[in-house]
Amino acid sequence: MADAISVLLVDDNPEFRQGLRTLLGFYTDGHDTFDVVAEAASVDQAVFMVETYSPMITLLDMQLAKGTGVEVLHRLKALGADTRVLSLSAHREDHWIYHAMQAGAKGYVAKDKLGSQLYDALRTVMQDEIYLDPELASAFFRLFHANPGPSFQPSEEIRLTQREQDVLHWLVQGASNEMIAKQLYITVATVKAHLTAIFEKLKVRSRTQAIVKAIKLGLVQA
Repeated sequence: MADAISVLLVDDNPEFRQGLRTLLGFYTDGHDTFDVVAEAASVDQAVFMVETYSPMITLLDMQLAKGTGVEVLHRLKALGADTRVLSLSAHREDHWIYHAMQAGAKGYVAKDKLGSQLYDALRTVMQDEIYLDPELASAFFRLFHANPGPSFQPSEEIRLTQREQDVLHWLVQGASNEMIAKQLYITVATVKAHLTAIFEKLKVRSRTQAIVKAIKLGLVQA
């Protein structure tokens, strides 16, 4: 039998973490077994546990009580952490999937599909491959096709202030308003005011539309 694969569970709901433990306990078919070495409920705890235990796989909720899974992914990338992150989320919206994968997740599983998909997802990411079921893969790629490029006005006609460009940069990185405020040393109210101005200049009505248009126009790099 192969050695057990070490796993870190990151979710702010202890009952959900216990459910994951139970589910992982069923995966003992002689090929792989999974050993939960630690649990975390916040961004800081998740980073600390990865540094302490070096888990082979991190199962990461995308929306924590304080912070997001994207923040965890960015911090792990900055540290050069050697763990394969599989994102778990109740969110199926295009931008959640895009931001998780763009930030370095090896896969994305909807929480309501864990029973049928988690084992395959774990096996896939352990082989250094990407796991996305067809439905979520379509959502991921749909982000880049949501608006036809030729209908966009040239980027030079979009005049953003330096601060608006800074806010837009963090928006495309998947940062929440709170995280943008922290990164730029401004208030959340100021972030919201800048986003309102950005939406007006880009002629969009949502964060996802703003991200798509900013990337297509070359205002920021994905």
